[in-house]
Amino acid sequence: MQKNAVQNGQKKNRRPKDMVEQKKTEIRYLNAPSIDTKKKKYCRFKKSGIKYIDYKDAEFLKKFLNEQGKILPRRITGTSLKYQRRVAQAIKRARQIALLPYVTDLMK
Repeated sequence: MQKNAVQNGQKKNRRPKDMVEQKKTEIRYLNAPSIDTKKKKYCRFKKSGIKYIDYKDAEFLKKFLNEQGKILPRRITGTSLKYQRRVAQAIKRARQIALLPYVTDLMK
C-alpha cells in the first residue's frame, strides 16, 4: 500500500505548506527577551580620573586578565579604547619583567 502511495506522487507524513511557513515565522522563548536591561559599561579610568597605569601594580593588572592569562577585550571590561591600549601595554611590560605570567592554568 505504501508503494502505491509513493508511485502516485504522494509522500508519507507530508505537512501542508502553511503549517511549515507558520512554524518558521513563529519564535518562542523560554524567557522573554530583555530589551535595554543591560548594565551600561563605563571606563573605570575615566570615572576615577586615573591618567597613568602602572605596569608594576600586578594585582591591579590581574583584573584585566582571564583565567588563562589572556588580556580581556574591551567589550567585557568596558574600558575605552585609549585606556585599553594603555592596559595592554602595561600588561605586556609586566610580563616582560616577570610580574605577570604569559600563560597559566586557572590563574584566579
